[in-house]
Amino acid sequence: MDDITWEEPFCGGGASCFRLGTDAAGNAYVAIAGAEDAALTDSREALRRMILDIKAGKADHLL
Repeated sequence: MDDITWEEPFCGGGASCFRLGTDAAGNAYVAIAGAEDAALTDSREALRRMILDIKAGKADHLL
């Protein structure tokens, strides 16, 4: 996973920080900051869809 470009961590209220990353092959990664070697992997399109769905409120019931 050396070719992943990681974004700065997203942290909230002292909880775990999450990082998003992408690579040149079109893959997307989601990991807990500090545990990037155990990232979840899917396509950039899947990451895009997840972000759009979250922004649309489809995960509000988890809050």
